[in-house]
Amino acid sequence: MKNVVEQEQGGKKRVVSFVLGLAAGIIVTGVIVWQVMPGVMLVTHQSRYDSVEETSTQLKAAIEANGWQCPAIRNMNKAMAKYDIEMSDQVRIVEYCHATHAKDILMTNPEFATLMPCAWGVYKGEDGNVYISGMNMGFIGKIFGGNLAKIMGSSVAKNERMMLKRIIND
Repeated sequence: MKNVVEQEQGGKKRVVSFVLGLAAGIIVTGVIVWQVMPGVMLVTHQSRYDSVEETSTQLKAAIEANGWQCPAIRNMNKAMAKYDIEMSDQVRIVEYCHATHAKDILMTNPEFATLMPCAWGVYKGEDGNVYISGMNMGFIGKIFGGNLAKIMGSSVAKNERMMLKRIIND
């Protein structure tokens, strides 16, 4: 009888150990994902140009040279000044869109209209260099799979690399 009780207690201890180990693993994995995700979702490149304005102009030219449209270059300093907010460093948002890609995404995934048009942020960093930041479209496409992987994860990501090739220091 004593042997059966010891076996039951040993079994319960193993179950508790397993559950605690599983919970700890989930928590550690969650913390790692939480820490790593921002670096994976957002990609930042150093510009070859010394000013936000020149980088923005060069981006617009590269966008259009690659068969895309540049609907706007938004001056965030002017936009914020309308609300009496002064920003010492220049910041621009350079929008880019490809109508065929946009249609193909919107036909199957209209909820992704929130990511359109695509955009790059252009700003001067604390070190004095100019940077271009944007969503990692290849990664986003792969996360969602299907049509988004085909368009964003492949076509858009490849086109972005071509547009940035002569503008960044990578």
